[in-house]
This record gives sequence, structure tokens and C-alpha cells, in this order.
Amino acid sequence: MYRDLEHRLAQRVRECLERRHSGVALPPVIVEQPPKVELGDFAIPIFPFAKPLRSAPLKIAEAIRAEIGSIEGIAELQVAPPGYLNIKIDRGFLAAQLAADFNPHSDVPAGKILVEHTSINPNKAAHIGHLRNAILGDTFVRLLRYAGREVDIQNYIDNTGVQVADVVVGFTHLEKKSRAEIEALARLPRFDYYCWDLYARVSQWYEADKENKRARLETLHAIEDASSETAAVADLISVAVLRRHLETMDRLDIEYDFLPRESEILHLHFWDAAFAKLKESGVLTFESEGKNKGCWVMRRAGTGEKGLTTEGTGDTEEEKISEEDQKVIVRSNGTVGYVGKDIAYHMWKFGLLGRDFGYRKFYRYPNDHDCWISSMQGEKDHPHFGDVAEIYNVIDARQSEAQNTVIEALRGLGHNEAADHYTHFSYEMVALTPRCAAELGYTLSEEDKSRSYIEVSGRKGFGVKADDLLDQLIASAKKEVDSRHPEVSVPERLAIAKQIAIGALRYFMLKYTKQSVIAFDFKDALSFEGETGPYAQYAVVRAQSIFRKAGLDSENFGVNSAEGLRPADFANYLTSEGANEIWELWLAASKTSYVIEQCIATTEPAYLAKHVFQLAQLFNTFYHRHPILSEADEKRKRFLLATVAVVRRELVRSLAAMGITVPPVM
Repeated sequence: MYRDLEHRLAQRVRECLERRHSGVALPPVIVEQPPKVELGDFAIPIFPFAKPLRSAPLKIAEAIRAEIGSIEGIAELQVAPPGYLNIKIDRGFLAAQLAADFNPHSDVPAGKILVEHTSINPNKAAHIGHLRNAILGDTFVRLLRYAGREVDIQNYIDNTGVQVADVVVGFTHLEKKSRAEIEALARLPRFDYYCWDLYARVSQWYEADKENKRARLETLHAIEDASSETAAVADLISVAVLRRHLETMDRLDIEYDFLPRESEILHLHFWDAAFAKLKESGVLTFESEGKNKGCWVMRRAGTGEKGLTTEGTGDTEEEKISEEDQKVIVRSNGTVGYVGKDIAYHMWKFGLLGRDFGYRKFYRYPNDHDCWISSMQGEKDHPHFGDVAEIYNVIDARQSEAQNTVIEALRGLGHNEAADHYTHFSYEMVALTPRCAAELGYTLSEEDKSRSYIEVSGRKGFGVKADDLLDQLIASAKKEVDSRHPEVSVPERLAIAKQIAIGALRYFMLKYTKQSVIAFDFKDALSFEGETGPYAQYAVVRAQSIFRKAGLDSENFGVNSAEGLRPADFANYLTSEGANEIWELWLAASKTSYVIEQCIATTEPAYLAKHVFQLAQLFNTFYHRHPILSEADEKRKRFLLATVAVVRRELVRSLAAMGITVPPVM
């Protein structure tokens, strides 16, 4: 409701100005939120209109107030110096609509959205940094679906890259294992853990003798030959590790629709089709001299036209990109770099390549949802993937240049609309607090202990495996549940502990803005106080207990706004002396859709985490100040119960959009 009121208010103000000043180009109407509800619920600054309308802001504001007329849901417009319109919502109207769970119609843009996230190299166990990517991506999918959008979820699998090659080297050169022996190991429950340790050992082997790195190059070339024994071993390893990754993410209720693999991008000649288009359009140029001699290059993203040189004889001149502004796409030995394959892949995403994958079912989730994987020859009947209207790639901030290069390639090919709908959803790394690292058994130097955070490193084997983190969080949560609820059965206590642990982890990863480095800490994440998942879950459990004690159904209470309460009753309880505190709670509860829209527009889920925390805080204050079940006035008691029901519903919805469920007890 809040979002709908804001949109209608802005539209009516604009219409009023356009009637008075026909033909004048007007800036957008900006609706702000005053710092205190005493000042109003919306504020519109009039200063931007002063210059185009050649009038003082206060005079324009007075004219708007005099001519705008009545707006359903708006109680009052006030003019405030030096040039604001302060607007008060009709509290009874909004509360009645919110209690009835009325959802105004909103237009949903056409077209499917593709969100790519997680994208872990299938060479070892997933770690804590991968969890931030997956949780951000999964939450963004939930936000889009809350807003009514159709979304495909993809998880790109680089199964032919250096990381997979290094594990193959470990098995074949360090451990001298046959394909059959590797296959037997791959059937182990935690094969990804085995690969974690092996990957670190291979890194040490390379450092011991630089000549050892030749094995990596040889293996990389062999993997690109689909018919080779090395390619078969790499496929065996990557598929086994990939299954473990899906199992790990499934513990967090994170699912995927399609797993496109780099091997199929190569073997189905996606790059060949893209290469031809890039050369024909002039996006790629061949270097015949200099440090990039023999390479196909394109302009480095962000360099614009600077760095151009001109060469030629007679009447002809050729523009060349200076060497420092060149991005190598195809190396002089003919191998295609990561960015080149990514350009081809994104052309397929937008339906611009003229080629498609084969598809086969790969993984079935407990809810019977099938996850598909790319293949050379797939199953006949499969969902349609690709050919989407918008793309969001959840990839860390270090990949910004590569992502921008793909966007510039699309523009160079003439696909400006596609480039405009390509968003790099970037984020920063996850580290550990020294306390967390010590709890995980790592030996820390005195220098490490003094740092604010410690970076993880897969190559060094230093980090937190995702499953280990989940296991430890669940164990810690279960200790708390065991002590508080010994009367509950053991299986139920374990289920509650899982909900608390997953809620704690997801909330911790989401409460920081994307560009913040996270220093993870068990104690901070699992705290039942402060800005944490358990604190928000506890607010819902507290609300639910009120209805349980009253013998009422919290799901349906208040949905029928005529059930003992009319808009006038809501208005009475929300406008009487001292009612601003409760009104702030109702106002916050009305903003869920507004906040989710903001999260989508800015690709920043942290706003929803802040919304949840604020709502839980306001509710807990309300709970302590108002003895609901002992209220003697029956009508006021129903109003207080309606307040609890609305807040509980909006908290549950907001937490669900964050992938967090609420246990029956805490």
C-alpha cells in the first residue's frame, strides 16, 4: 500500500503541474520520507521546479496544495518552508487496507529474467565466499519473483579451466591414480573434501619447482580434446564435485534450473559462431606486431576513444588501439581466453548466437524440481532456456573488467538494448574474524590475531568449507534449543536448530551492503540480540505465541477488515494522543513491497535486511509496552491483535524473500 500511495501521489503532483504549465519540461517528482512522522509520512521537495517554472518553491507548493484535489489514502498536504510539501497518510484507510491484505494492481514488465549465480569451479568443496554469492543470487531471485517476474536460475560451470586441470594433475601426477581409482574415490560422500586437500598440495608442488607447471599446460590442452582420456577424467571429477555443490546449496534451499558448462560452449562451437560475428563487425582486430602480435584483441572496457593511433600510407589511414588499451581475446597460440567464451555465452543468453545447447536432466530436488545440465546431445523434451530480456550476473567485484568487456562487445555488435539490460551484480569478499579462524582450528600468528579479518585462500587450503560452516552453526544452535526446550523431541529440536542456523547465516550474509568486506564470526551471526536472523525469527515466534495463547488463527486474523473493526476504528486508535509509536509500526509494515522494489532497482538486498530489523525492533517495543491479551477494552484488544497479525505477516513475507523460515519455538 505504501508504494501504491507514493506512486499515485507523485503522479497527481506531476499532473497538477502539467495542467498549470503546459509545454514546460519538468524534472521528476521526488518523494522522500521525513525524519519524523510528526512532520508527515511523505515529503516532496519543490526546489527542482523553481527554475523551469520561474517561480519561488513556496509559491509552487501553495498552488499545488490549492489545486490538486482529494487523493484517496491521503489525509492532508502541508506547505513547509523553505519549499516542501509534507503529506500525511489517511491512517485509518491504510491500516484497514493493510489488515485486509489488499494488494493494488501493478504492471509487471514483460520478458524473462536470467539470474546467474554461484558458479563455483568444480574442483573442490564450496567455501564460505561461495555462500555469499549463492545467498545474494538466490535472494535476488526471490525478490524478483515476489515482484511477479519470471526468472531462470543458471549456475555456470567452468569445467575446462585451470582449477579443474590442477586437480587432474594432482590425481595423475602426484597420486599416480588410474581412472578407475579416481572413479572409486568420486563415489565417496565427501569427494569434494578430498579434492580440497589435493588442490592445496598441487599448489605447493608447483611452488616447489616451476617446471612442474608444464603439467598444468599439458593437461589444459588435453582437456579441450573431448575424445582424450584426460578430458574423461576431468569430466568425472567435475561432475562428482558439482553434485556435491548442489547438495551443499540444497541445504540452504538454493536451487538452479540450468547448469551451462564451458565444455559444451567449446565443443558445440559457440565461440566459432561468436568469433565470426566479432571479426565481421570489427569488434576484434588482429595484431601483427608489438607485444600482442598474433592475437585477436578488442578495446579494453572503459578506455573510450583515447589511445587511438593512426597509421597508413597515401590516402588511407587505419585506426589502431594502443597496446595498453588492448584486451586479448584470442591468444597468439589460438586458444580463447575466458572473456571470449563469456562473450559467446552471453550472446546465447540473449538469443543472439543462433546456436543452442543439448540438455539433459542432472539433479532432482526434494520438491521434484529438475535441474538440467548442458550436453552434446540432450533429451528431446526440455524447458526453453536462454533468449531472455534481462541478465543479472552475480560475480565478485574482481571480475568487473571482464564483465564490462562483454557488455562493450555486445555494444560493438550493435546489440545496445541487450547491453543496457546486462547487469553485473558485484560484491566483495568474505573473510574470517581471528576469533572465528581460531574456533575452526587454524593456528594464528600474533599479527593475525591483531587483524580485523583474515582472508581465505583455497590454493593454500585456508578457509571454511561451506558444509563445515553449516554443521557448526547447526550444532551451536541445537545446544541453545536443547537448553531452552528439553520438552521438544530430538528430531524437532534438530529441525528448529537448522532453521535458526540457516536463518542466521543467510541474514548475516545479506545485512552488509554488497561492496562491504564481510568478516564472518559465529558468535555474531547466531546472537539472538541485535541485527541478526535469530532476532527477527524470534519476533515472529513471539507474535505467533500471542495468537496461540488467545486461541486464534494468526494467518487469517484481520484479513476481513469488517471483522469488528472499521477504518474509522483504525483511525481512532492511530490518531489519538500517543498513537504515533503504533503508527510507526503500521507504517513500517506497509513498506515491504516498497523496500523490495528498492532492492531490485539498486540490486541491493541489504535494504530488506534493514527493513526486517527495523520492523522486528518496533514490534518488540510495542510488545513490551502494550499488554495485549489482558486489554480490558475488547475493541482495542482486537486492534492490538490486528497490529500483531499484520506485523507477523510482513515479517514472514520479508524473511521468506531472504530465504529464511521461522521455527515454531526459539
